[in-house]
Amino acid sequence: MIMLHYPVRHLLRCSFLVLLMTFSAGWVKADDKAAATAARLVPQQEKEGYEFRAEGWLNNLDPDMGRAVRIQMFKGNEYAFCIAVPPESGVHVTAAVLDFEGKPGGEILPVQAGWGVVLFYKPKKTGTYVVAIRQTDGGKKKKVSCAMFTGWK
Repeated sequence: MIMLHYPVRHLLRCSFLVLLMTFSAGWVKADDKAAATAARLVPQQEKEGYEFRAEGWLNNLDPDMGRAVRIQMFKGNEYAFCIAVPPESGVHVTAAVLDFEGKPGGEILPVQAGWGVVLFYKPKKTGTYVVAIRQTDGGKKKKVSCAMFTGWK
């Protein structure tokens, strides 16, 4: 039996996953489309110096009630949240970070078509914050999948 060092095994595993994603691209589910769409917002923020978690958040976003996602943030870091729904859904989204007192904050960089935003936030204290995501009145209102990737610098 051949034993491979961890970096080689990891590289082979990643290569297999890339091949699997390439060949299954024709059967993309709505959830995958939300994640792929949110991931399209990440590279520009990486150019700005943000490091992103490999895994993202994915859930349904109801038209009447948004979602609240708890995030541990640390004082001194700047955070970027890339949030999106599938563009073909016609749904528009917005988001805000809620501090310890429930006050909304953050700087929003919306995607012109409305299907996504990049939300920037710099916490004043270390702790658990909430990213509140909701649908806006600008687009269709329906249940849709939504994805978020978190980055920091």
